Amino acid sequence: MSETILELKKISKSFSGVEVLHEVSLAVRPGEVHALLGENGAGKSTLVKIITGVHHPDKGEILLNGEPVYFSDARDSRQAGIAAIYQELSLFPDLGVAENIFAGRQPVTLGGQVDWRRLYAEAGSLLESLGVKLDLKQKARTLSIAQQQMVEIARAFSINARILIMDEPTSSLTLHEVDDLFRLVRRLRQEGTAVIFISHRLEELYSLADRVTVLRDGAYVDTRSMKDVTRDDLIRMMVGRTITDLFPKQDVQAGDVVLKVENLTRAGSFQDVSFELRRGEILGLAGLVGAGRTNVARAIFGVEPATGGSIQIEGKDVVITSPQQAIKLGLAYVPEDRQLHGLIPAMHITSNISLPMLHRYAQSGWLRDKVERKATYEAARQMEVRANNVWQLARELSGGNQQKVVLAKWLSTNPRILILDEPTRGIDVGTKAAVHGLMSKLASEGMAVLMISSELPEILGMSDRVIVMREGAVTGEFSRAEATQEKIISAATQTVTIGNNP
Repeated sequence: MSETILELKKISKSFSGVEVLHEVSLAVRPGEVHALLGENGAGKSTLVKIITGVHHPDKGEILLNGEPVYFSDARDSRQAGIAAIYQELSLFPDLGVAENIFAGRQPVTLGGQVDWRRLYAEAGSLLESLGVKLDLKQKARTLSIAQQQMVEIARAFSINARILIMDEPTSSLTLHEVDDLFRLVRRLRQEGTAVIFISHRLEELYSLADRVTVLRDGAYVDTRSMKDVTRDDLIRMMVGRTITDLFPKQDVQAGDVVLKVENLTRAGSFQDVSFELRRGEILGLAGLVGAGRTNVARAIFGVEPATGGSIQIEGKDVVITSPQQAIKLGLAYVPEDRQLHGLIPAMHITSNISLPMLHRYAQSGWLRDKVERKATYEAARQMEVRANNVWQLARELSGGNQQKVVLAKWLSTNPRILILDEPTRGIDVGTKAAVHGLMSKLASEGMAVLMISSELPEILGMSDRVIVMREGAVTGEFSRAEATQEKIISAATQTVTIGNNP
């Protein structure tokens, strides 16, 4: 790899008098995968928007192939060969694959009509060059997230992109889909494309990235070769302090059984799932994406009620057919997709937190604003939500602060049993440590916690016991002392039931 293809020199940017970037520098080489790391709020998104022409820097310089450039808008950036794929994909759901690739730039005939034969031929050739097999006429809404990403990448290369920015591309992918994506990224690297790769999953960067640049609080920290930095180094660079233990698990003597699930079944989703959850215990539910873990959680919480089996809470048989029933029984559920199921992004913090318990703040059918505001402010303060005020819209918060609002909402219901589905997905390492600390604290105070996670370090670091699922069935159970990555992966990929003493 030779000289840089893209270089940012001492970029600064302020909004409403608040500086969000201060003299940030970044140099990307052709044919490299360059990781961009930093906590939520570190300035990564603003920097990407400057590269793509959405924002303009107040100070600093952008060089492309060594020459100064100015992007007046996103179109300028695209024409210069820069493309970005964001976490929220931007395909037209009712257009086909080929139409999405060339949306707004369809080839036309001499008569001004869309040249469909040429469109499909060029789209097919482009996908073939990327090693991607898709039905060119299949509507985008029917594609998986991974397939949609492939279409986004093809669209980027239809404009001859030389620099590709990928923002959290693996956050919603299965392990197999991640492997497919990484193969494509490595192929692009071999062909000379520069890839800026943003991810909170530090482990995956070691198998993909060549170099890493770290931002903290809107400022440049350092650029290092991935082979020369450890995970602890990266964490230290991102948060400005040493985190020796991201999983502050307190040893707690588990109490009585609070939740007992026996032969729980939902036709087509999972079958004969049985386990016990004790007071003060964190029970990890592991398995590959699609194993049925979320379906079990939703059944317990009454979102998609079970069709067979039984549920006991503190020794009493219960039938849960709605979330309202579950809440009354002392359950709370923090869902995997906070944007879709955990929050109402267009509502402010106060309304989001108070939503499950509106009756608590009402009198004679009227909402008592002052009571609601005081209670929700205290809930947000205890969760250390970083916001301008409790009237700030949820969609304006960082991912980590959105997750804190979801936690504040459900903890305000005073649950006995807390179900956490991927509690730290898509949030920065500092906030992860804070969420883990909260989980441990709640367990030490006697709460029973059921934690679903696809991150093995999280499962191993925070669980007192681990249940493993595959294809809707329990295939393994391990104590904290017994659990290892190898045993969990084995149980998650084999149909053979593994007992307590493997």
